[in-house]
Amino acid sequence: MALCEETIYQIALTRIKGMNLLLAKTLLDTIGSASEIFKEKGQNLQNICKLQTPVFSDESIKTALETAKSEIDFIEKNHIIPLFFSDSEYPARLNECIDAPILLYYRGTANLNSSKIISIVGTRHATNYGRDFCKTLLQELSRWFPDLIIVSGLAYGIDICAHREALNNKLQTIGILAHGMNTLYPATHRKTAAEMLSCGGLLTEYSSQHPTHKGNFVARNRIVAGMSDATLIIESAEKGGSLITAGIAESYHRDVFALPGNIQNEYSKGCNQLIRNNRAALVTSARDIADAMCWDIPDKEPKQISLFPELNETETLLMEILEEKGECHINQLTIIGNLPASQVLATLLELEFKGLVRPYPGGLYRKS
Repeated sequence: MALCEETIYQIALTRIKGMNLLLAKTLLDTIGSASEIFKEKGQNLQNICKLQTPVFSDESIKTALETAKSEIDFIEKNHIIPLFFSDSEYPARLNECIDAPILLYYRGTANLNSSKIISIVGTRHATNYGRDFCKTLLQELSRWFPDLIIVSGLAYGIDICAHREALNNKLQTIGILAHGMNTLYPATHRKTAAEMLSCGGLLTEYSSQHPTHKGNFVARNRIVAGMSDATLIIESAEKGGSLITAGIAESYHRDVFALPGNIQNEYSKGCNQLIRNNRAALVTSARDIADAMCWDIPDKEPKQISLFPELNETETLLMEILEEKGECHINQLTIIGNLPASQVLATLLELEFKGLVRPYPGGLYRKS
């Protein structure tokens, strides 16, 4: 992947200690481009930004440029896409946040500006209650909104459950990393992360040269919250990263949802607290989220027949007849299908087991 020369300077800008989005915008508005910034003297940059505390020095500018050139080699070898905050592919929702990263590193296929994106986070110590709700929720959402993207942090517990259930239901899912693309934490989630590259992606603000430390995991929560329309908390203790993410989402004026739970359950106390304090809307189903977000639920569910591509020729024929007629007597199915009655009866029983047809009094059958 060939990158333009300007990319080197954009990366270099992020490598200057003390640089943030506001300073970067000020410099670009005044000077015009990242490459032009690096032609200026450090003192000139200080003056433009009206900084009393030293941020720019000729030495820091030189060092930032050297590390950026090294990072470019890694990016090109690993097919990583750098996204500068002024790029059209940069997450527009995140760009609305005052503390958004200047640049993101991205591997994947998902459109980061898709029309529907929600974040799902929760405790590392997920219970069966939380995992089961996550599974059911994403099954329902995927039927109504197949273009929905699920964002989470690829951590243990609810995070990885959300990613895996999204993949199971053919939803795109994006993992926000707290480190560079040169590693993956936790390593046990490497297989899931690999699947996400072709059905979603991985996103981080950290270069391959950036050290991984505890603070990264807190900082990445703002990306989880900022690039989504809403954040859902599924299980949380009274303190933890999920509540931090909820607070950040709230500060960005994004919707926050929480799953209520047993008051005796350690990992429902945080969610119950959010709901009690009116900091999160109570959610018990996919419909709750759809209604709150004003997403139009399709009038008809996708036809269940599509869930059973292994239907044999006779089963398919009977399903097509029922689709056209609405309901049919066994005798009608026999005549229209030109099939023996015994074969029709056996086939209807099999379709009933699969949940595709339902018998009614008088020998009538309809699609479920």
